[in-house]
Parts: sequence; structure tokens; C-alpha cells
Amino acid sequence: MGGNKKKPVGASDKTAQTGPGGAEIKPAAEEKKKAKPQQKQKLAVLVEEPQGMKAIQGMKAITIQGLARNVGVKISVANAFIRSLEAKGVIRTVGGYSGHKVYELVKH
Repeated sequence: MGGNKKKPVGASDKTAQTGPGGAEIKPAAEEKKKAKPQQKQKLAVLVEEPQGMKAIQGMKAITIQGLARNVGVKISVANAFIRSLEAKGVIRTVGGYSGHKVYELVKH
């Protein structure tokens, strides 16, 4: 229980590595973090109708999260697309709970 105890100030000075001339040497891990910025994931802003319908055709249970993952968009974009399809009567709600709805294609 507890955790690591704080070391005295004098002890931290002893553990600092120094190079020639008394300059401190930074660990390689810190240099790697600074040298390599993380790339942001590129996500589409809109779901095009043919692309979205093709993704929905192959899904057993249509969910917002599943559509977002398959198409590669944010959940808010997938939610807007599914709501538009529901308003058109292409899909309908069949189950789900607490905002996690499950949809199915309406057969004409």
C-alpha cells in the first residue's frame, strides 16, 4: 500500500547523469517523444448515400457504432445518416436501449 516515497533533493542530484563538461544527458525516451508527433486519424465528414447503403446491406445488426466503424466516420456523422434513412423509411428501429438502437432494413 502507499507508493514510492519521495527521495531527498540531494539523492536526485546524485542520480542525474552528467556528460563531459558537467552537462546533463537526457534519456533517449524523451527525445523520441519530441521527435515523432502522433498522426491524427483521417475521418470523412459525410457519408455518401451509395457508400452508406452498401455498408448497411452487409450488416446483420445495423447500429450507429457499427456503421461508423465500417464506413470510417465519426459516430455523430453515422447517427445523422441513420436518422435521415429512418426519416425516409429505408430502415426502422427494432430494439436497443439507452441510445444504442438496433435497426433493420425495411423490405419493399
